[in-house]
Amino acid sequence: MSRPLRYGVIGAGMMGQEHLRNIALLPDAVVTALADPHAESIASARKIVGREVEVFADYRALLESQVCDVLVVATPNDTHRAVLDDILAAPTAFPTLIEKPICTTIEDCRHLADAASSHRAPLWVGMEYRYMPPLAAMIEEIDRGEVGNLKMFSIREHRHPFLTKVGNWNRFATRTGGTLVEKCCHFFDLMRFVLRDEAVRVFASGAADVNHRDERYDGQVPDMIDNAYVIVEFRSGRRASLDLCMFADGAYWQEEFSAVGDRGKIECLVPGAGKHWPGRGERQAELVTSPREPKGPVRRTVEVDEHLLGLGAHHGSTYFELLGFQQSILEGTPVKVSVEDGLKAVVIGLAAEQSIREGRAVELQGWTLR
Repeated sequence: MSRPLRYGVIGAGMMGQEHLRNIALLPDAVVTALADPHAESIASARKIVGREVEVFADYRALLESQVCDVLVVATPNDTHRAVLDDILAAPTAFPTLIEKPICTTIEDCRHLADAASSHRAPLWVGMEYRYMPPLAAMIEEIDRGEVGNLKMFSIREHRHPFLTKVGNWNRFATRTGGTLVEKCCHFFDLMRFVLRDEAVRVFASGAADVNHRDERYDGQVPDMIDNAYVIVEFRSGRRASLDLCMFADGAYWQEEFSAVGDRGKIECLVPGAGKHWPGRGERQAELVTSPREPKGPVRRTVEVDEHLLGLGAHHGSTYFELLGFQQSILEGTPVKVSVEDGLKAVVIGLAAEQSIREGRAVELQGWTLR
């Protein structure tokens, strides 16, 4: 290109600002526009950009402005369908990365599956966990057959409670889709990605037991689940599980991934971001390979540049995700996390939320739950 790619970021809150820090590291990329109605978020985002940018209170004015080539969307979950609808209807076919979850309801899933099918530019759903270097290394070993025929995949996330966000939109399932959509859809995406398989049945048990119980918003108590177990069954008969606890912020490892095949086991251990452990600094992840023969685990550290670790809360993955997105734009390579991927992850999360409410296994069929 004769000039850098011009990025417009819609949504200048916590995740939008993480994208800004990482876009600054991309080759031939510059942020030229921000859109957000919240003045404090815009002020913080402008400091991160460190140069003059066009600012819009309404993202639709940004779409009409012709001041950017590429969009990154990091608005509250319940706005994603409307924002994406307007992007798809714009005269310019914008390459777009939209943060997970792509939507929050089954109706949205049906609608977006059809609406996005004819878009002429890359549409990429933000699933940062695929791009964590230690987890990517684990997946490479699985794909090479290091554990043999993969049978079980489990994920444990023991972490801090939901952070405070503008308008406290992340306190209620009506706005987020529920914890197992908002927080965990990227884990369900990982299950599909690692197993190379499709989910057919979901059973979950969970509750809101500890977090936000003393909070009130317009007289309403937050209803976000803060702990759950989820079992997902796949077409092949293989299973995956999620163990979530959001009041375990004292744990050294925030995420623990385990894949077991007929020849052995591999684990990926990822610490939480340094900003959630004041005074401790950034920490590195580990891979542990445990073959059945010869017995005895082998541990290794997966180093990630400390500067990347400090740019956000996703162990350096946002940069590598944005790099892949930019490659798709400039080189025409296939999108790695498609709209279909994003929608299927949401469906599994919605099924898990329904399973908890109804106390039964939920069957998955297309964009419906039974």
